[in-house]
Amino acid sequence: MKHNREYEIAWQGLKPGVHVFQYELNDRFMDEYEAERDFKDLDAQVTLKFDKKNNFFLCHFDIDGSVTVPCDRCGDDFKLRLWDEFDLLIKLTGTEDAEEIEEDADVVFIPRSETVIDISNWVYEFVLLSIPLQRVHPDKADGTPGCNPEALKLLTDLTEHAEEEHRNEIWKGLEAFKEEDKKKNKRKSN
Repeated sequence: MKHNREYEIAWQGLKPGVHVFQYELNDRFMDEYEAERDFKDLDAQVTLKFDKKNNFFLCHFDIDGSVTVPCDRCGDDFKLRLWDEFDLLIKLTGTEDAEEIEEDADVVFIPRSETVIDISNWVYEFVLLSIPLQRVHPDKADGTPGCNPEALKLLTDLTEHAEEEHRNEIWKGLEAFKEEDKKKNKRKSN
């Protein structure tokens, strides 16, 4: 990724307390990471509430916006609403080599000598985490599926055809054993 000063927070110049930072994200932000992705038309707003304390920082990321993704059911693109929030704790350490300290998923250690915190990687990760793994068209207002009706009909036809193929004649004789077993259990209970 290219270096972008927009996502740097010069924390030493900030007074203790809550500071709010706003970021507008689009596909250009994601392109800088050069990672393969299965979505497009990103339009997201990230609000960071940066609470500066003496020895640590509490970061609360709110993500709101939309992205265009393919539907897992019918394959058509649709606009998916993004909304999520993430918390991150940044602790200051006295050592220059902060990588020696074991990091937790929600806790990051940085040396006190660092005067700037680059949050771009966290913003990138949190946007990716706000996109659900299963992506299906939302239902319409009348309760019908929002997916392409032709694709749904094709899926239904394929499912029925597959069920017909699974009805194998080999298992047909087992039905007689099931009926016989039911009759024996009924006689025992009487």
